[in-house]
Amino acid sequence: MTELTDVHKGYEFGIADLLRIMERLRDPSDGCPWDIKQTFTSVIPHTLEECYELVDAIQQGDLPHVAEELGDVLFQVIFYSELGKELGAFDFHAVVDGIARKLLRRHPHVFAGGAVEGRVLGSVTTDEVKANWEAIKRKEKGHSKTVGVLADVPKALPALSRAQKLQKKAATVGFDWGELSGVLAKLQEEMDEFQQAVTENDDESMAEELGDLIFSAVNVARHLGYDAEGVLRQANEKFETRFGDMETASLEEGSALSDESILQMEARWQSAKSRD
Repeated sequence: MTELTDVHKGYEFGIADLLRIMERLRDPSDGCPWDIKQTFTSVIPHTLEECYELVDAIQQGDLPHVAEELGDVLFQVIFYSELGKELGAFDFHAVVDGIARKLLRRHPHVFAGGAVEGRVLGSVTTDEVKANWEAIKRKEKGHSKTVGVLADVPKALPALSRAQKLQKKAATVGFDWGELSGVLAKLQEEMDEFQQAVTENDDESMAEELGDLIFSAVNVARHLGYDAEGVLRQANEKFETRFGDMETASLEEGSALSDESILQMEARWQSAKSRD
């Protein structure tokens, strides 16, 4: 068992305390009215919000805030675990045991004999690890090598992330371009088809072709080793910063963007862009 370090010993509360706090919050007699009425379904929006706030803190490089947001995400796990315990389905200890067993099972190249301190001599490549990981997952889920390759890609994932995951899964059976040039050619093909739909002013076709265009752009990100969701987040932040600069410059000159022409706003955009 891993011993606690001095820094760990310096804290007042631990997991046992957090579990007890959750029990108290859900206590029907003197708990929190809001927490008492929550269900698995009602907590979902809060879980998503906390995860996105964690991602934002990480991208901002604000480590104290990252620690705080990790606590909020951990609390979501504690919350669901308490709900599971109340229904007699599972508890927090079952969750911990389950993930520990899964990690040991899926990393035979690290944990010899499936033991936490089991050591494997020799090394494996990243490609071997990925192939072995997928094979173990298929075995766990009862999937054959030819059926259900995309079956375990969660439908609830954000669209960009799910597109990239679907593409990655399809690539495991060879359905992929070998070179980036092929992906870029496909992106151009989808752009041409979208432009044709726009020319024809076909609403249904425009929506479909735009979806194909975005899907192909995600594939470019995947081939370059980028996370499509992260790339778009960065683009959002860049736009937000530049637009904020435009608003500030306009106000400093006693004006407002809403009163300016598109040419004036374009000039302000270029000025903001030059300061990146």
